[in-house]
Amino acid sequence: MPAKIGRYRVERRLGAGAFATVWLAEDDVLESWVAIKVLADNWAHQADVRARFEQEAQVLRRADSERLVRIHDYGELPDGRPYQVMTYADGGTLAERLETGPMPVRSALRTAADIARATADLHDAGVLHRDLKPSNVLFGTVRGVERVLVADLGLAKSIAFASGFTVVAGTPGYMAPEQAQPGGGLDVRADVHAIGAMTFQMLTAAPPRGTTVAPSKLRAGVSPTVDRIVLRALAADRDRRWPTAAALADALDEVAGAPARRRNRALHLAGRTIGALVAAAGLVLLGGALPARGTPAGWVRVADATGSFSIAVPSAWAGQARRSGWDPAAVGLPPANRPGLAVAGDLTSWGEEYTGGPGIFAGLADGLDRAVLPTHSRCTRWSVRPIPGGQITHWAGCADTGISYSEVVAGGVYLQIKQVGEADRTEEIVRAVYS
Repeated sequence: MPAKIGRYRVERRLGAGAFATVWLAEDDVLESWVAIKVLADNWAHQADVRARFEQEAQVLRRADSERLVRIHDYGELPDGRPYQVMTYADGGTLAERLETGPMPVRSALRTAADIARATADLHDAGVLHRDLKPSNVLFGTVRGVERVLVADLGLAKSIAFASGFTVVAGTPGYMAPEQAQPGGGLDVRADVHAIGAMTFQMLTAAPPRGTTVAPSKLRAGVSPTVDRIVLRALAADRDRRWPTAAALADALDEVAGAPARRRNRALHLAGRTIGALVAAAGLVLLGGALPARGTPAGWVRVADATGSFSIAVPSAWAGQARRSGWDPAAVGLPPANRPGLAVAGDLTSWGEEYTGGPGIFAGLADGLDRAVLPTHSRCTRWSVRPIPGGQITHWAGCADTGISYSEVVAGGVYLQIKQVGEADRTEEIVRAVYS
């Protein structure tokens, strides 16, 4: 056992696989425990394996989700072996929990929903996992609450190039049928199949093999609704599966008795945009809206449904509004129903992350200094500048378009401002928020 890896003091080995060994270590500088994954010596000099190891760290860093293992550091040992410094998941793996048999039905469904949401975060970052299985699902504690953490992206690939995969990759028992066909083309539904296989195993103690039977045939207390959800995820024809991991998560949450998470989740089709958390029931057409007192010339003012605050936007942005609230859990804060609104010329197209016109989401929340704000994987983080009570992070050059984003915390207000090929109006918008 090495005494140190980089600046980290090694405590013990957590596990080992064909490609790497994982060590528990202490960061004496930051006084925290970390997991360090070291590439095996026999692979460290293989250029393709080494590149894949580095790519895994880059993907996890870029996705930056509390539902995924996070990368804190990357380095190289004196003998040339690279290593990743990662989140230490103190709750072990799903594989370890399944060693004692199936899980309680509701616990299995909620865990499966959490895995699906973690996978949806990965898909939002433009990445397929391709090797979801119980040993790659960890349990860690985040701010005192146990969370599912998806790990091991050694086989992950960009969704953009999924149609060109030519090598069979994955783990039997969890792989979708199309993964066994070189050149068959993959999409997010391959990961949906793996989540379905893990859900089946959590309910019945074994992954599906051959012809899949309904879980209720193997486990008393499983409802027909659960059967339908799991069997749809496992469909051999991917066109019959759940279309996205987020859609599967919504169905699992609902049957597990957690509909609030379904209602309050950010629209997964909108990538990392937040505005869809404002309920559709609050849709208001703003055609003909007039400027209000204290509003810049050529702008109009829109208030949320409770009258707690209002924002001003350029008249060209003010075609539609949703005003009935939001859930700050979208930015890593405790779940709540708080005042919020979204305004855009067309809210549907505005909600697409890298297309559509300009618009704004605004919401009130406590503790925004602890918020985990969205990142935009196909944009360049252009600047971060402080303002009274918070800061503005500006993202530009998004997907080689004129789209830019400003992520703003100003006191108790969070703003996400989408602009398209025009002068930056972020500070004008911030100054015109009344609460």
